[in-house]
Amino acid sequence: MSHSDSGNRGFTLVELLIVVVILGILAGIVLPSFNTSTEDAKVSASIQNLQSLRSAVDLYKVQHDDTYPGYPVGGGVPTATLFVDQMTLASQKDNSTAPLGTAGYPHGPYLKTGIPANPFNDLTTVTIIVDGGPMPTAGDDTTGWVFKPQTGELKCNSSATTEEGASVWDF
Repeated sequence: MSHSDSGNRGFTLVELLIVVVILGILAGIVLPSFNTSTEDAKVSASIQNLQSLRSAVDLYKVQHDDTYPGYPVGGGVPTATLFVDQMTLASQKDNSTAPLGTAGYPHGPYLKTGIPANPFNDLTTVTIIVDGGPMPTAGDDTTGWVFKPQTGELKCNSSATTEEGASVWDF
């Protein structure tokens, strides 16, 4: 009985290589579309998070005598810690904060689940631009967000660009 008659015929190396090449071509076609949908999801999440943050900041201003969050009681230099507290705790018109449910603190929280993460760098931290300080011209990814309490300007702190070339910073 010869070897070819034994019924144990396997795949040849050439056949295996052809299958591997075909799988590689299919992966090359399919994977870019997954990458695009991931990028689209990040862009959508950024826009949604910015809208939520901007709405919360605007509502805070309305309820706190035209003052954006971040400022201490009596005025002074705004800080990121005060911004987070004023967005997530109960507050009074004078910008003081207290745990939720504290009597005499009728406002807030403006962001019940905390500061949302920047989808491009997963950071929830905020850079505060002090009064008179210039707003950066581009994101640097060091924090999740950049906020200027003097003007209410809020940006997604990302150096990313969309597939169309738009800067996430400009959202």
